[in-house]
Amino acid sequence: MGITIVPFDAADSAALDEAYLIGAAAEQADVPDFPPFCRQRFTVGARHPLPGIARRWALARLDGAPAGYLALSLPQLDNTDNADVELVVHPAYRRRGVGRTLHEHGLRLLREHGRKRVVGMTVTTLPGGVARPAAGDAFAAATGARSALVDVRRRLDAGRLDHAALDTLAAEAGASATGYRSVRWRGDTPEEYAADVAYLDGRLMADAPLGELEVEPERVDVDRLRGTERALNARGRRRYHHGTVHEASGRLVAWTLIDLGPSADWHAWQQITIVDPEHRGHRLGLLVKIENLRYALHHEPALRVIDTWNAAENQHMIAINERLGFRPVDGWTNWQLAT
Repeated sequence: MGITIVPFDAADSAALDEAYLIGAAAEQADVPDFPPFCRQRFTVGARHPLPGIARRWALARLDGAPAGYLALSLPQLDNTDNADVELVVHPAYRRRGVGRTLHEHGLRLLREHGRKRVVGMTVTTLPGGVARPAAGDAFAAATGARSALVDVRRRLDAGRLDHAALDTLAAEAGASATGYRSVRWRGDTPEEYAADVAYLDGRLMADAPLGELEVEPERVDVDRLRGTERALNARGRRRYHHGTVHEASGRLVAWTLIDLGPSADWHAWQQITIVDPEHRGHRLGLLVKIENLRYALHHEPALRVIDTWNAAENQHMIAINERLGFRPVDGWTNWQLAT
């Protein structure tokens, strides 16, 4: 029978379940320290994508057995020349042409939708770090993609937190934050901060180091923010926020987020941390991260580890994270391919 590629819609529960099982097996093989591959996040994410994202799916079968899947994300509101790709092959069926066949199918779809470039990620081994498979990098390079940005995943072991050191850091940061006050919330953003959070979220692609990635800033407004929140709620994401309000203007000018999924109460992701450029130099990023870390740990007693990613060249945020206790685990290469 050989390899067959079957496009499917996210409403196709049987195909989506086969794709989920492929993803779970691949993640367990490639990054076994990750939390369990979350079925709710995967299924709801397919059926309820983030605002302005269209998804295209395909399942590969090898001699009739589900062997791999392709998921393309096609931005509709900005970055409309771009796409993101997940190309996943079950460990039992690798090096048998499944990935190449999915790749060729994906290229045809991208060209049909007028996309000029596509970005995908692979995990890599850091010098002296835990071993990760090299096949993903080799496959990406063989397709003609180029490494456009390298991120490093760092992990915080909550059981080893030095709370006395955190107290000292928080006091030092607080001394530099005269004229600002901290606010916090769980879940959806309070209406009084929504416009400021949308503005800060939209700044991320303008402010973060992006290497050679060809990406434009996202246009985020309150409606898009609320749509993202609805999508995350549907995925079961528990979210903890801290922000800093500039007292003279009343604006929220710094913001950070930690979130957890429904399938692993021991694990969380440190997400965005951003400070308005006009308010940098007051150590607000460090302050909100410390306060939010303690906020999440207080409400999540089972939480043991937190993972975060930073561009390898983002020395400022890396320095903050390492002072908090985050340590490198592995590298993640963003491969960009012109279609």
